[in-house]
Formats: sequence, C-alpha cells, structure tokens
Amino acid sequence: VLKDTLEKRGALGQIKARIRAEVFNALDDQSEPRPPLSHENLLINELIREYLEYNKYKYTASVLTAESGQPEVPLDRQFLAKELNIVEDANGKSVPLLYGIVSHFLHGGKEESTQNTLPKVSLLNYPKQNLGKPPTERNQK
Repeated sequence: VLKDTLEKRGALGQIKARIRAEVFNALDDQSEPRPPLSHENLLINELIREYLEYNKYKYTASVLTAESGQPEVPLDRQFLAKELNIVEDANGKSVPLLYGIVSHFLHGGKEESTQNTLPKVSLLNYPKQNLGKPPTERNQK
C-alpha cells in the first residue's frame, strides 16, 4: 500500500533517482587517486563508450566515464579511427567502431594483410536495423 501511494504521488520515481545518484557518487570517490590513463586504455574505453551510448546504455556509460577517469567529452570519431588505422566506408559511419573491429576478426581476420586496417566492407555484415535490437532478437548468421 505504501509503495502504491508513493507511486501515485510521483515520489517513488524521485526516490529511486536519488538513490541511483547517491550510488554513482559513492562509486566516484574523488579521495582515491586514479592511476594515469594509458593511451591504449583511453582508446579502448572510448570504443566501449561509443558502443554503450549507441545501444543507449547511458547509466553504464556514465559509470565507465566516472570510474575510468575518461574525459567527459568523447574523443572525435575521426581521430579515434585514425589512431586505430581503421578505414571506414559510408555504411560503417552509422555504427560504433567496435562493431567493425569485431566483424573484421569474425569474417575477415584470416586474410593476410600488410596494413593494420579494417577492410572497407567490414561493417556490411551488421545492418543498421539489426544492431539496435537486443542480441536475442538479432538475425543470427
């Protein structure tokens, strides 16, 4: 009865939001210094953040940013692709870079290459309409 009453008044949602905020604040303990963020970790975290934000995992992305010491402002995608030597096609720019990397190693990683670049067709295996769905609802290949 108490839960229903709080819900009807709109207070339950506010209480839940406040608890989440306090949990995130507790996780982001500023008194404990973070180790310096290496270049590799910065790039990996940015790939993960782009993936999380694309899939609308906003709370998870905010915790990653807070815990890792990642800059609040995301790195520019073109900069990230250049740092990782990724060659993108027009279709690839609509999905996170991480999908292309995974696709490359699932479908094209066996081919010999003298460059450390992803093939331009690497993201064609992941149509846009398929990526927004939960993994259980995606077309399996």
